Amino acid sequence: MIKIWSMKKSEEAASKKRPKTSAAQIRVQKDLTELDLPSTMVTHFPDPADLLNFTLTITPDEGMYKGGAFVFSFVINMNYPHEPPKVKCTQTIYHPNVDLEGNVCLNILREDWKPVLNLNSVMVGLQYLFLEPNADDPLNKDAAEELRKNREQFLYNVKQSMRGGYVKNVQYANVLA
Repeated sequence: MIKIWSMKKSEEAASKKRPKTSAAQIRVQKDLTELDLPSTMVTHFPDPADLLNFTLTITPDEGMYKGGAFVFSFVINMNYPHEPPKVKCTQTIYHPNVDLEGNVCLNILREDWKPVLNLNSVMVGLQYLFLEPNADDPLNKDAAEELRKNREQFLYNVKQSMRGGYVKNVQYANVLA
């Protein structure tokens, strides 16, 4: 009887050491195994045991942001997939849909999020912002206005900012790959 009791105690201790896998972690694991990323997108996990915090680097191979490497942090909370991941650009970039603090304006990260969407949807949406910046739903209003009014000046500003230059008294990160 004493031996059974001590075995039960050691089993309980072992189960306490082993963290429980949350529904969010299971869903993220599923999303990550189903990822089908093109060569222009790479994920990086600073802590391989933590699937809820990672970065995505997008290196567009066409469009006005071609030649840049843009890094986004993903922070996924325990309510995923009922709440979208928190996504931020880690660099200061000149883009109508990314503000100077790195916040990203992507409809599926806000009002259009649905639990049926997955990480692949978000990553493809981010990549699309570099192919087709959306001046109609901006976070960086100056960049959006420039894109609408003077596309050539906007293209010049993008190239200038990607080299780490200044645009309207703001210095941007050098993102050239």
